[in-house]
Formats: sequence, structure tokens, C-alpha cells
Amino acid sequence: MFEGHDPYLVALSVVIAILGGYTGFGLTARIRGTPDASHRLLLAGAAFFLAIGIWTMHFVGMLAAPLPAGTVYLVLPTVISFLICTLVVGISLFFVSIGEPSMLRVVSSAVLLGVGIAIMHYVGMHGLAGDFAMTHDRSMVVLSVVIAIATAYGGVRMFLARQGGVQLMLSAVAFGIAVPGMHYTAMAGMHMVPPSAGSHHHIEGLAASSQMLSLVVTLLCFVIAAGFLLSLVPDPRRKVPPAVDAVALVPGGATAGMDVPSTDTSAAPTSPRLRPTPLGGIGQPPRAAPVPRLPVEGVDGTHFIDAAEIRSVRADAHYTKVHDGIRERMCPWSISDAEARLDPGLFVRVHRSHIVAMAHVTLVRKEGDGAIVELDGPSPHRVPVSRARIAEVKARLGLVRRHAS
Repeated sequence: MFEGHDPYLVALSVVIAILGGYTGFGLTARIRGTPDASHRLLLAGAAFFLAIGIWTMHFVGMLAAPLPAGTVYLVLPTVISFLICTLVVGISLFFVSIGEPSMLRVVSSAVLLGVGIAIMHYVGMHGLAGDFAMTHDRSMVVLSVVIAIATAYGGVRMFLARQGGVQLMLSAVAFGIAVPGMHYTAMAGMHMVPPSAGSHHHIEGLAASSQMLSLVVTLLCFVIAAGFLLSLVPDPRRKVPPAVDAVALVPGGATAGMDVPSTDTSAAPTSPRLRPTPLGGIGQPPRAAPVPRLPVEGVDGTHFIDAAEIRSVRADAHYTKVHDGIRERMCPWSISDAEARLDPGLFVRVHRSHIVAMAHVTLVRKEGDGAIVELDGPSPHRVPVSRARIAEVKARLGLVRRHAS
């Protein structure tokens, strides 16, 4: 498969695919828990870096191959291959980044990603031009597509298991195996037939030499490396400790933009862990013993998440979405059930559709008639606070204005 290939360029192509996969999957992991406007930007960025990783790996592999002298690359098929790759990757990522993906969506995403990689490869190969004719072994074409789909499925499954840390790197490595594995398998099934005596293949359309392609590939390698390094830069919001005094996080101090009628707080506790008041009020379900874990649904069954890892709970029809600081997952409980079972000393119902873990609040500010709070984690997210709950939230954060002596 690698006979005649430059081993250094082959190794570089694998590294490029891994870096592109890590950057793209890392951006996809941040889609959950961000505002809708940011969804589009993150999804576009993820698709862009994954597509660049696939496309650049492909052409680094072409530069590593022992192609006949005088081979050029037609610009139109080359550009089309990149556009196809970007579109297919974007749709595939959309399937697994919005909501809790079902098995059908995971499989569909993997099939689409694998087939998209194959289409990009063969469209790019169609862009090769020179004094030769190109043929492909059908069995190797089928094998290359199967390899791409299988490894893409493994990468997506590992990515969905937990979108961070070792799992994210393993997903990137699987992606880095999927793309070169498909490429070099397909290359093993490609045959270039020399032209017959006296014949000459006429090149139609704008073409680029290997030297020009090398410059473009080099530039894209820098883009991928820069994206990878930027993805490693920690988010400053993650460095805010959960127990930080929220007064320092509110512009203008505790009273800026969030005036609440003054009350006597001499007996009011200032720590969220020292106020075991009920989350709800009249008409709320009776308080049950706090549960240490919550059930969440995954593609392979029901998992359980420690209550200490929960940042927020959001109502979603008859169910809820639980955010663990990385992503949202479906919980079979209703918002009322979750409210009744979570520790009232740690969680507050800040809105009819939202419950928040107060120890993870890093920012609070007024917005419209209500307010918003931001919660920490690898993917910080914001939750609305209703006007009626502002006083409760401020009291739990120690922000209630005291009477002057």
C-alpha cells in the first residue's frame, strides 16, 4: 500500500488528520450549552477544520505518492472536492451535536462522514491530469469506503461517550486513522496506465503544478496547527473557582443593575450550602430525600451522573436536560421530579424551566426584567433567572443589600 510513498509525508498526513480531528471535535463539543447564535459559528468552525484536515491529508498523501512526471492538478475538481467535504462533514456534525443523538443518527452520521471522505478522495483524484489513464480496482474502492465508515463510527461513538480529555483525543486518533486508512487503501487500488505510443493526453481547464499545491498544503498545515494550539488554550471562565465571591463578578458591585427591596438579612445565611430551603413553593411536590445521582439517557442505555457534577437542569417537555459543564443529556424525570429530589441546599429553582447548582455560579447580571447566571465547566453556559427569583438568587450568593446602621 505504501510502496514508493515518501514515509515522512505519509506520517505527516496522519498527523494532519489527527490535529484536524481534534480541533473539529473540540469545537463540536462546545456547541452544547451555548446560545443558538454561537451554535452556527461553532458548527461552521468544526466543519471547516475537519474538512481542512481531510482535504489537506489527502493532498499530502498525493504528494507522497510516486506519480508520473509532469502530473498536474486541475483546479476545478480540486476545489469541488473541498466544498463537498465541508458540506458533508457539516451535516454529519450537525446530526451528533444537536440534542441527544439516537443510534440511528450516530450511524447515519458515521455513514455520511465515511462516504463523504470517499467522495472527496475520488473527486480529488479526478483532478489529476497527465500523460496517463487512471483505473480503480472495484474491490479496493468498496474496502476503502468500509474502512472510512467503520473508523468514523468508532470515532463518533468515543466522542459522544464524553466530549473531553482522553476520549476526545481517542476520537481524533480514530479520525486520523479513518482518513489516511481510506486514502491509502484507495491508492493501492489505483492503477495508472501509460499512454499508447504517439498519443498525448490534452489537459483542459486551469491546472496547478505540484509545487503550487505544495505551497497551498503548507499554508493549510499552518492553519490546522494554529487551530489546534488555540483549542488547547484554556477558557478564562474555567479558572473562576466555584466558591468565588460573586460580588467581584458583577460589574459595579453587588447592587449594579439588580436593585432588590432592602430586607433584614441579619439572620439570612450567605453561603449557598447553608440555606436548606425548599426549591419551590406552594403547589410544589413534597420534598424527597436528596438523591446522589441522576439518570441520563445515552445511545447505549441509561447512565447515572453524580449530582456534584450537575451545573443545571432544564425542562424539556415531560423530560429534562441535565448539563454537566460539558454537554446536555436527556433525563427521564420531569422538572418537578428533579426539583423534589435534588438537595435544596445546593440547587435553586431560578426559573419555571431551570434549576441551577449555586456552587457553580461564576457570573450573575441583570438582563431585561430578570437576570442570567453563568455556570462553570469546560463548556460554560448561561441560564435565565426569572424576576421573582432574583432576590432568592442574590440571597444565596450573599448579594442582598443590608440596611445601613
